[in-house]
Amino acid sequence: MESRAKFEVPTWNKICNMLVNQANKIRQSGFEPDVIVGITRGGWIPARVLSDLLEIPDLATVRVEFYLGVAETRNEPVLTQGVPAVVTGKKALIVDDVADTGKSLQLAREHVLQQGATEVRIATVYRKPWSAIKPDYYETETSCWIVFPWETKETIKKIVEKHGNKNVINREITNLVKAGLSKQLSRRLLKEVFEEKDC
Repeated sequence: MESRAKFEVPTWNKICNMLVNQANKIRQSGFEPDVIVGITRGGWIPARVLSDLLEIPDLATVRVEFYLGVAETRNEPVLTQGVPAVVTGKKALIVDDVADTGKSLQLAREHVLQQGATEVRIATVYRKPWSAIKPDYYETETSCWIVFPWETKETIKKIVEKHGNKNVINREITNLVKAGLSKQLSRRLLKEVFEEKDC
């Protein structure tokens, strides 16, 4: 079965520029968070970059598991690691890479509020038009399946696992390359995935 996902493959530079824009929007809004809470795993890197740009050293994480594969999710997200930092009495900025269904963000926000945060706002790099939640800050809206630089191998591995047929796999990888993934990198990672599979 062939995937119907259309891909968007932002570069590291594009993501960095988007986060610089976002940091400016957060400052201009007057919101001054005491702590940044990144949703793992997708929100780790954007949270760390925003921590640097906004000069907020307090950085915490929550783990929410939702995705199963490319454009595949569980019915409901599951919180598997609560926020380890003390957020009681603090203003928190929750950061993730994308607001897709919005369910992970809702769960994280509820959790951080239950831990005693006085105010919680949400920032994502991307937002899907069907997301149940509209982040307070986001940079771009897209309907595409976004392949972030930090999850390229994972995406290729999930494509290989989903499609046993090499022709379909090659078509999907070709679509990734057309969307902006380096052909050389895609070949290298695909080779790695197949070598691991054969072990």
